[in-house]
Amino acid sequence: MIRSDEFYMHRAMDQAHLAFAAGEVPVGAVVVDAQGEIIGAGHNAPLASCDPSGHAEVRALREAGQRLGNYRLEGCTLFVTLEPCMMCAGTMVHARIARLVYGAPEPRTGMVESKANLLAQPWFNHQIAVTGGVLATPAKRLLKQFFAEKR
Repeated sequence: MIRSDEFYMHRAMDQAHLAFAAGEVPVGAVVVDAQGEIIGAGHNAPLASCDPSGHAEVRALREAGQRLGNYRLEGCTLFVTLEPCMMCAGTMVHARIARLVYGAPEPRTGMVESKANLLAQPWFNHQIAVTGGVLATPAKRLLKQFFAEKR
């Protein structure tokens, strides 16, 4: 059953809280298939995994690919609490995600709308529909709390 963008973004926020509890930057993501089922979930864990690609989006996409037995996630939507970086945007294109829904903008490194619009480049063989700002306020609040506690 397909639910609202807010429903799935709350599931991504659950993942962000797991990252927060683990001392990682609180970003969370879920991948939802065309039937509305969550098939992948992840939270930031580059520190714990000693992996520079350990971003929430990449981890959720990996889990979804494993579950489907295919790296192409056509028809799927990625929900993430923070605007993706360049690495994650490129990974979404390779995965053939149909849609991206994100929460808070990332003014320093956001490559979907803030710093650049990487997903809209005409040379890519795949285009991704984008919706930003879903549950942006709680996502920003969690990030601010995390960095305030780190300082």
